[in-house]
Amino acid sequence: MLQRINTEQAPAAIGPYSQAIQAGGWLYCSGQIPLDPNTMELVGGDDVQAQTRQVLINLQGVLQAAGTTLKNAVKCQVFLKDMGDFAAVNEIYAEFFQGDTPPARACVEVARLPKDVMVEIDCVAFLG
Repeated sequence: MLQRINTEQAPAAIGPYSQAIQAGGWLYCSGQIPLDPNTMELVGGDDVQAQTRQVLINLQGVLQAAGTTLKNAVKCQVFLKDMGDFAAVNEIYAEFFQGDTPPARACVEVARLPKDVMVEIDCVAFLG
């Protein structure tokens, strides 16, 4: 059985998708971009670290709404506008994923992201 996860702690979907879907013991989170959930305005301007921090705060909000945390993230995908930002994004990413078992991850540079943001991150988390 599938269950839609929706929270005001993350930006509302800006298209025909859910913030996350729970399927059995797994949570599949849509990509988060650096929007303030209250205003739906871009956070961070041209600062990739500020944008990354907001993205991960948004992702935390979705996970929390499903009753879990980033500690249960199994796999993340990071989409960057510029791979030159890799190290700066990693600094912030490491603040949110501490410990001995950070999630598996892919990181790719893309031609363009929604609202021309610099970073987007999605994840799959274990709920059990």
